[in-house]
Amino acid sequence: MVKLLQSILRWFFMRAENLFNLAFGEKLNPFYHLGTITFWQFWLLVASGLYLYIFSETGVHDAYNSVEAITHHQWWAGGILRSIHRYATDGMLLTMALHLTRHFAYDRYRGFRWFSWVSGVVLIWLVYISGINGFMLVWDKLAQFVVVAVAEWFDALPIFNGTLIRNFIYEGAVNSRLFTLIAFIHIGAPLIVGFIMWIHVQRVPRAHINPPRPVALAITLMFLVLALVKPVFSQGGEANLGVVPNNLEYDWFQLPALALIYSWGPLKVWLLLWAITAIMFLTPWLPPKRRGSRQAEMTVTVHPDDKSVTARFGETLLDAGLRQDIDLPFDCRNGGCGVCKCTVLNGEVDPGLYQPNALSAEERAQGKVLMCCATALSDVEIEYAASTRRNAPVRTFTVRVAQMQLLAADVMQLKLALPEGETLPFKAGQYLNMLLEDGERRSFSFASQPGQSDLIELHIRLVPGGRFTPRVFESMKVGDELRIEGPLGDFVLRESERPIVFVAGATGFAPVKSMVEDAFTRGLKRPIHLYWGVRRPQDLYMGQLAEQWAREHDNFKFIPVLSDPQPEDAWSGRTGLVHTAILHDFPSLQGHEIYACGSVRMVEAVFPHFKSQGAEDGMCFSDAFTFAASSMALQPPAEPKDP
Repeated sequence: MVKLLQSILRWFFMRAENLFNLAFGEKLNPFYHLGTITFWQFWLLVASGLYLYIFSETGVHDAYNSVEAITHHQWWAGGILRSIHRYATDGMLLTMALHLTRHFAYDRYRGFRWFSWVSGVVLIWLVYISGINGFMLVWDKLAQFVVVAVAEWFDALPIFNGTLIRNFIYEGAVNSRLFTLIAFIHIGAPLIVGFIMWIHVQRVPRAHINPPRPVALAITLMFLVLALVKPVFSQGGEANLGVVPNNLEYDWFQLPALALIYSWGPLKVWLLLWAITAIMFLTPWLPPKRRGSRQAEMTVTVHPDDKSVTARFGETLLDAGLRQDIDLPFDCRNGGCGVCKCTVLNGEVDPGLYQPNALSAEERAQGKVLMCCATALSDVEIEYAASTRRNAPVRTFTVRVAQMQLLAADVMQLKLALPEGETLPFKAGQYLNMLLEDGERRSFSFASQPGQSDLIELHIRLVPGGRFTPRVFESMKVGDELRIEGPLGDFVLRESERPIVFVAGATGFAPVKSMVEDAFTRGLKRPIHLYWGVRRPQDLYMGQLAEQWAREHDNFKFIPVLSDPQPEDAWSGRTGLVHTAILHDFPSLQGHEIYACGSVRMVEAVFPHFKSQGAEDGMCFSDAFTFAASSMALQPPAEPKDP
């Protein structure tokens, strides 16, 4: 029964996650950040709650009046924050329930994970209690219903035996001490929640407690829009124990149990909740998972680090390595991105569940697995590509212009010298930010090959009216000092055996130059096709270098494509749009990796066409500084990029 339920839930989550990957990309998929989204909603609850607490009162009539003043007299602050406070509680319960259900579906709650599971169950009930308690502080008609329902519910227990409801039989029976008690609980419970949340993540190596910035901003904006479109108001006026409240708008996220009290009776609701709680607490041990002759701990030998660590039964290879201080590459930790890919050299592993776009069937047949999903079934030996290590830390440098060469009428080659004794380790395909005097940034891809020169090569295209590029062409000279930060980005060649198709537009050739030369140096034999789309022949500012690559390397093909050749150009090569040439040459793009380098507009235009011709999700990558295609590699969207 458990396995059937898990298989049904896995079917749902796998398809939902794939759908969200298509919509948001694997780096911003909300399903991969349920835990951190819960943390973010908790921070929103704390911030909004502190504001509301400052202006609220705890007297019998003062409670309602102060909330009304916050809502209507301060609608631009207090009213919005009151709504965000309510909606964030609903959202927190939803993401916690999804997080718990997802771990159950993927069987990540047994063995050493029992503590995280049990503490998660405690957190759900504490947030639920805090939410119900919060409704009481408003002291409107809905608060009256909640208080009376809770009193009748607890009165069903022998310890109270009907004593609580006597305090709410007639108007005037309630005094200020009730609101002081409610406020105390409403402050104390979240403090306990925060403490348990901190404990909850301690057993997860290198756990994050905040989601990616775009996700956090989207969640905050969503609650803000909800607060403006459907603000939360008090219902029916101030509570009056002499009148039975009716026609209430119900919160089915936080108050379903109270509705059942009047449908089933309070004792049945107690029995239901006790049964649910007991089952949830005991789930990590029900039914007992047979280990048979499996070892309680396995040895995992990791290359190229040449280190051995122990993996607990059911622990992923990634968690085992991170827990014991091996700096393994990872990103989503949910089998969606493929960053943590490795090869099993010896031993037996369970590959676990993952998205097909993160690990192809061909790669699986070659012995590759995702460390975030795979678990050791025996002592194993694995190897990951050193090039997939986490990027070097971002640093700021003051550099000197060492060389300048005009490559075309509107393209300048800059070579920058770092301070003596300094190095900037980067990967082919990454970029740096040029820091302007007022703090703004302009981003440029490395055109130089990693580790082959002390100089950093950039290709700067003139943008008329731009903040930085006109200076390069009009007043910059050798010896000038500039401030840069880097390396940045994750637009790098993935480790696989797939053929590579580069699509470059204008100075999109710069990262391609870095990646191609690095591939040649590393001895990559994968077929490489470079399609460089420009307007006229003179825009192929390093066309001779690309032709030289084609002559010297059998696995490299260069196809320039002109979109606007003139008769005087005497061009006899390919014409039209660059992506059209690719679609013509490749009836099917299945099994290829596609790297698009250029403007956002170009990337937005080409990827849908490639996918319609067989390009797989997760195999299209871009250095564009925004995202429009579901599977393109995401780059920081905050700063503009000079072409």
